[in-house]
Amino acid sequence: MNETVKMIFGLIGGLALFLYGMNSMSDALQKAAGERMKKILGFLTRNPLVGVLAGALVTAVLQSSSATTVMVIGFVSAGLMSLPQAISVIFGANIGTTMTAQLMAFKISNYIYPIIFIGFMLCFVGKKEKVKNVGMVIFSFGLLFEGIEIMGGVMKPLAGSPIFTDLMGKVTQIPVLGVLLGMVMTLVVQSSSATIAVLQNFASQAGADGIHSAIGLAGAIPILLGDNIGTTITAILASIGQSKNAKRTAVAHSVFNISGSLLFLFLIRPLAAFVQWISPKGPELEVISRQIANAHTTFNICCTLIWLPLIPVMVKIVTFLVRGKKEEVVSHLEPKYLDERVLAQPMAAMYLLSQEISRLAEYAADMISYAQEALVGKEPVAAQQNYVTAHETVKSLQEHISNYITRLFSGGGLTESQSEQTAGLLFVTNNLDRVADRCEEINVVTVSLRENGRKLSKDAKEELRRCFKIAKNLFSASMEAVTLGDEQIAEKVTKEKNRMRKAQKNCNKAHLSRVKSKSCDADMTANYSDILYNLDRMADNCVGIAEEAMDHVTLVRLEDLEETDREQLEAEIGEKE
Repeated sequence: MNETVKMIFGLIGGLALFLYGMNSMSDALQKAAGERMKKILGFLTRNPLVGVLAGALVTAVLQSSSATTVMVIGFVSAGLMSLPQAISVIFGANIGTTMTAQLMAFKISNYIYPIIFIGFMLCFVGKKEKVKNVGMVIFSFGLLFEGIEIMGGVMKPLAGSPIFTDLMGKVTQIPVLGVLLGMVMTLVVQSSSATIAVLQNFASQAGADGIHSAIGLAGAIPILLGDNIGTTITAILASIGQSKNAKRTAVAHSVFNISGSLLFLFLIRPLAAFVQWISPKGPELEVISRQIANAHTTFNICCTLIWLPLIPVMVKIVTFLVRGKKEEVVSHLEPKYLDERVLAQPMAAMYLLSQEISRLAEYAADMISYAQEALVGKEPVAAQQNYVTAHETVKSLQEHISNYITRLFSGGGLTESQSEQTAGLLFVTNNLDRVADRCEEINVVTVSLRENGRKLSKDAKEELRRCFKIAKNLFSASMEAVTLGDEQIAEKVTKEKNRMRKAQKNCNKAHLSRVKSKSCDADMTANYSDILYNLDRMADNCVGIAEEAMDHVTLVRLEDLEETDREQLEAEIGEKE
């Protein structure tokens, strides 16, 4: 095989192994982190200062600043994060992504195969999910380094090539060429971590003299700066079709990296001197990989320190670049929070999913109220119109949520615990859908009564109002139980459900009594019974939601919510007719 072809195959094969190892390690780290990932993500909704730390921690887990940026864009687009908060998280993500380069700087070539073997054995032999996840992290870590070793092996002849040596000399003399080279490499590979790893490995190869690096730190820094510019394209692509603030978040990522790269393009020598001072001492070929990693970390920390107090300025810049104040109003039939780009980060996706379910529940609560008003209210025609809109919204959102959950499952990134939680959330949405069906059955009776000119008696209306109140209180409490994960409220719902059964029985008796006394039309019996039956079924659906809370299913909440006054809630659902 031709040596050039062999080198190309080695490069792309090693790069493929590196990217596979990095992606597998990211997935395994997320699974191993489990509930801790929720706590880390919880910082995202707090103040900008904490956002920097959160961005760094999330990126350290995801092993990709691009993944963090895409996730943040999803949060901003959904209105769950302000622009200043998002910008601070982006700053932190740029620091967090340097951890990959720091890992790459370790010389563990002699231990790669034992690491791969240990990781494989933990995955193969381990029975517990956590052990398997840890094993996959170790196994993927080994594959990642094996990919680097393959690339390093095929690049050795390239490092000694006179043509390439001359090119690297030009990069050192004309730093802009290095910036362009790094930018193009990252645009092609779509991973700054991968291109920086290639850069570290190539820089560790001996040049023509056999002693010094083929490129040197001063030649590597411009390429490093170009890598940081190239990685912003992922965020720009992710923001297409998103809200203006989401686009501004992506632009902030670009402004941060481009401005920092332009600044340090004129400070290459001082930066190189500082990095050499803080890095381990020794022969250049042995320490340059660590020097590049330290240069990457120093660059991002310095840029963050410069920009952090200037976040208001950054907001003005991106607002000027992405103009327009009015945001398009999300159709009530379309999901507001669900973002398919975030499916690769299960915990973040579950958070968005929980927000959408809460929105669905609000429409469902409105639907129940409108169904009541259309039946026994003072303005039935207006209530009927509002009911139709609410019912249509609930059915549409439920379908979107179910599809989103299906795609989340099919991604294969959920842990066993997350799978159980997500399945429980699907049951919750299914019960909300059934509540909509019960309301529609009541609405059919309502329309029939109006079209036939029949009216409920004053006593019948009052009885139905009491039953609707029981249903609404049960619904509110069941969603409260799932939202807070409160089993005591859930148990209260299951007990209070019997009040609906008793109310249904008493109302039917009262109706028959009125029929007997000729104060009510006997032909209304079937309609009246249908309404009561569907209200009772609605109560069953509320119990179904509450039972999910008793099975430890809860909506994902990233921020600390205020404590609910349990006594007040219990008094509400236990209120006498």
